[in-house]
Amino acid sequence: MTYCVGLKLNDGLVFMSDTRTNAGLDNFSVTKKMFTWSVPGERAITIMTAGNLATTQALVSVLEERSKAPSDRNPTILEQPTMFQVARLVGSTLKEVIAESGGDGQDASSAFRASVILGGQIKGGAPTLFLIYPEGNFIEVTDDAPFFQIGETKYGKPILVRAYDPDMSFDDAIRLLLVSFDSTIKANLSVGLPIDFHTYKLDSFEASEQSRIEVDDPYFLSISEGWGEALRAALGHLPRFRSK
Repeated sequence: MTYCVGLKLNDGLVFMSDTRTNAGLDNFSVTKKMFTWSVPGERAITIMTAGNLATTQALVSVLEERSKAPSDRNPTILEQPTMFQVARLVGSTLKEVIAESGGDGQDASSAFRASVILGGQIKGGAPTLFLIYPEGNFIEVTDDAPFFQIGETKYGKPILVRAYDPDMSFDDAIRLLLVSFDSTIKANLSVGLPIDFHTYKLDSFEASEQSRIEVDDPYFLSISEGWGEALRAALGHLPRFRSK
């Protein structure tokens, strides 16, 4: 399983993903799920993947190959005029990879399903996020739905819904996301550290280096312990239930 979140702020975009993959209860490994491309001064693009590992790795390989190969190997995400067109290209590529991997029949293809969060900015447009489904279709982030999740989404969503603020700083957004990830990790063993995160600043048109939070990171440990203590304290301050 996987947990990835893309969050839109007034100052830009925040991406965060776990790195755990598993092929059974006793077979866990660390795999990168966040990938970036950029043309400095012109565009910056990030994708995060969830689902069948063979499918997501094939998708990223195809996108990488087309972005680096000669011009006759187009289409490439580095030449699409808008983020909407990038989303269309990534969606069609994902659909193509799943169809080629799955063989004949819907059941065969379903075993190779995957989903993608795509985000970034191309000069002339605003920063944005897309959630791309295995069928290749997609939706775009809105003010009413300012973040996307893929993978194991249910445990980490409540804190995002309650505490998100578009005016929050990148540092506060990362803190919020770490609480969301901690809640998910506590509830599901198939999601785990290390955690990768990346921030994109409005109109910077650069994909800055990704950072990784390791298993023994002291800040994450303080967030995890502090959040548990805060929840217990908040529960103690709520009105007590009085049985009849």
